[in-house]
Amino acid sequence: MKIKCIIVDDEPLSQDILKKYIDDSPMLELAGICFDAFEANDLLQVNDIQLIFLDINMPRLSGIQFVKSLSNPPLIIFITAYPEYAIEGFEVDAVDYLLKPFSYDRFLKAVNKAIEKISMVHLKSGQTGGFILLKSDKKLFKVNFDDINYLQSYGDYIKVYTTGKCLVVHDTFKHIQEQLPSKEFIRIHKSFIISISKIQYLEGNQVKIGNELIPVALTGKESLLKMLSKK
Repeated sequence: MKIKCIIVDDEPLSQDILKKYIDDSPMLELAGICFDAFEANDLLQVNDIQLIFLDINMPRLSGIQFVKSLSNPPLIIFITAYPEYAIEGFEVDAVDYLLKPFSYDRFLKAVNKAIEKISMVHLKSGQTGGFILLKSDKKLFKVNFDDINYLQSYGDYIKVYTTGKCLVVHDTFKHIQEQLPSKEFIRIHKSFIISISKIQYLEGNQVKIGNELIPVALTGKESLLKMLSKK
């Protein structure tokens, strides 16, 4: 699944940075670059756009005014050099707010939030799939939720065990867990998050996933049993 997106920003330098970040992100497909809201509106009429990287401070019509004018807007990630616009931006249900200048890592965090929202819509509509973006070994991996077996905290890093490989990611458990569907993944121990569907059996204070026995904390076991009883 590729997310079709557009850039709406009247600053060429900002356009160039966003285009490079999008080109470096395999899950994104850039459908166009617009200098103002009117060009963007024309593009929306002829393309199925899922995500807009939208500057707030633009001539004639601001980014926020533009979003409010749309009856069914795509997901919005606001881009601006002015932090005072943040509150107003979130009032229109923006996915995230990027303050110029921003790094690729910060950009990726915003994109992952958009992916999570799109994945949740798919799940509610009965569609399968969904994925997370993980940066490992100087590469950006698109990892399907269905391929994840479990995650293990490893100092300042996280080991993500998937079908066929293990990725070592510099991130926090909290941030990663926020991007995983809560009905499919559960934290059973301070050092482990597991995929519910990959459990083979539960024995004592351990679960079997693949060839591994993974420890389950007391509170984690209670939460796990409660979740399994609902399946």
